[in-house]
Amino acid sequence: MPANPLDAYQEVEKATLTGRELEASVLMRAAMRLAELRNNWDAPGRESELDDALRYNQRIWTVFQAELLDEENPLPEEIKRNLISLSAFVDRRTFDVMAFPDADKLDILISINKNIAAGLRGEAA
Repeated sequence: MPANPLDAYQEVEKATLTGRELEASVLMRAAMRLAELRNNWDAPGRESELDDALRYNQRIWTVFQAELLDEENPLPEEIKRNLISLSAFVDRRTFDVMAFPDADKLDILISINKNIAAGLRGEAA
C-alpha cells in the first residue's frame, strides 16, 4: 500500500472508474494542473512544472488520437473527425506554449479539457 494517502485513493479511483469516467478524471486532473500554473505563473519552478503539465496533457490527447484513429472505434465518423481536429489544435497550442510561454495561452487548453470531461460525464460544461 502506498505511504501517501492520496496515492492510495488514486489507485482505488483508477480501479473503480469506467472508461469514460477515467477519461474525464484524467482530463480534469490535467486541467487543474494547468489552472494551478496559470494562477501561480510567477511561482518559482514554474518552467519545469509547466513542461511536466503540458507533456501530461499532451500524452492524454495522444491516447485520444490513437483511440479515434482505431478502425474499431464506435463513434460516428463526424464526431471522430471533430475530435481529431480538436486534438490537432491542442497539439499546436501545446507546442506554442512550450516555445513561447504565456499564462493566457493556457486558458483554452483548460477550457477544452473541462468541456470534454463534462461531455464524457454527460454534464453541461
